Amino acid sequence: MSTIQPVANGLRTDHPVPGLPFINDERLLLDNPDAIERTGRNQGEGLWGRTDRLRDGGWVAFTTETKNRDYAWAVHQHPEHGRTVLLIRDSDMSTLHHHWMYGGNGFLYRHGGYWWDGARWHRPQQIVDRAYEGYEARAVEDAVTVTAIDVLAGQATSHTARVAKIADFTAPTEPLPHWREHLALWASHRKPGSLPLDQCVVDLRAPELDPDLFVDRAGLAQIAELKPEDLPHPKYGRKDLPPHQDETAQGPRWSRPVARDWAEQHRRTHGPEKLLSATTRFGTDQPRGLVDDHNRLTKIIADSLQDADEPKRNRLFTRGSSTNREEQAAQLAWWPAVAINDGTDGFIPFTAVRTTIVEAVLGGLARDVEHTDTPEILGDIVIDVVHLIDWYILREPDLAPALFGEICLDARLRFGLDTKAVGDLLRRSLSLDSSLDQQTLNTLFDLALPPSAQDPEEQ
Repeated sequence: MSTIQPVANGLRTDHPVPGLPFINDERLLLDNPDAIERTGRNQGEGLWGRTDRLRDGGWVAFTTETKNRDYAWAVHQHPEHGRTVLLIRDSDMSTLHHHWMYGGNGFLYRHGGYWWDGARWHRPQQIVDRAYEGYEARAVEDAVTVTAIDVLAGQATSHTARVAKIADFTAPTEPLPHWREHLALWASHRKPGSLPLDQCVVDLRAPELDPDLFVDRAGLAQIAELKPEDLPHPKYGRKDLPPHQDETAQGPRWSRPVARDWAEQHRRTHGPEKLLSATTRFGTDQPRGLVDDHNRLTKIIADSLQDADEPKRNRLFTRGSSTNREEQAAQLAWWPAVAINDGTDGFIPFTAVRTTIVEAVLGGLARDVEHTDTPEILGDIVIDVVHLIDWYILREPDLAPALFGEICLDARLRFGLDTKAVGDLLRRSLSLDSSLDQQTLNTLFDLALPPSAQDPEEQ
């Protein structure tokens, strides 16, 4: 999603952002994206410009404003819905360029990342779907698009509006009061042939955007079933919180659906690790596979110490009670267990194991696709591969979503398989041959499978 905060509207924009002033943009050649790019590109140190064609028609263009280098112009030309002209902070150019070109989240953004694609409004993108290498688009219920003509129908005031000039412009810290009069001034500058006012999108209204229904940090924590202190830090962890719909003196506030989406993604991110954890002999929570390895090594070492009856045969250890022996064995076994499970520089190459699992599953799918006329009917994953999946996710539970997502993604791209069919295959095969109990598997798949690989009622 785009949470870039524009600072002003260009006077010739078709889709004004509420509360922002209008800037004279006459220096921009809005019918010539290459000229917009050349305004800033290669014109001096600290200046930048760029233009790109959009895949579905239209183009985007950016340039540093040479008369006020803290800011930059961003122009989006849609083949059907006209142009968006924004003044943004110069440091935000590359981010907005990425969202407009590759974000898959429309081109108009309001209320902290709510986005419009020309047909529907959607909530900020937060739910990762690795099978599609992107985010799930979730439509806003009962959304109403507010156009310029809707705003201008409101009651006029005696406020005098003006068009600002770029040279001495400073971004306002608060929304402009009496913004309807600024919009009326904008409308008076419209040229013949411009997009009709009833097609100029200004804002979004929806029941979920009622400020009285917004939640604060305490409400967000409650929805996510977390303690307030377990939320990302309000000062240093803002980027890890959902995009806020309002900012008050007490802090950010969110619509409930945005908070619920964030909570869902938080569970998907952290749930597998919590689900597949166990408590060590030292009282700490670690991946269950690591704890199992440690306990096995502890027993092996404890048994070897018990067999060392003669001190001369093992001068490193002194004989003592069985409790002391087990504690000593636990201490000795811990770091070997960690070394075995260390995916960074350990005995076992975890990345290679993951690649092997993915390729093994895809190899089975390739055989199914080759030998059947109904590719939605997929044969079970072989038992040894299921056991390897077990081994991997028990030691790297936080990577289970990435593993399942990669399998679904590659199956879709290589063989054109429906991700739901691949998700069903994973569920069925692990239910048959995994060492994990069915309840744990059900919870794991609800957390770790891409949304597109699940039934809607499972999400």
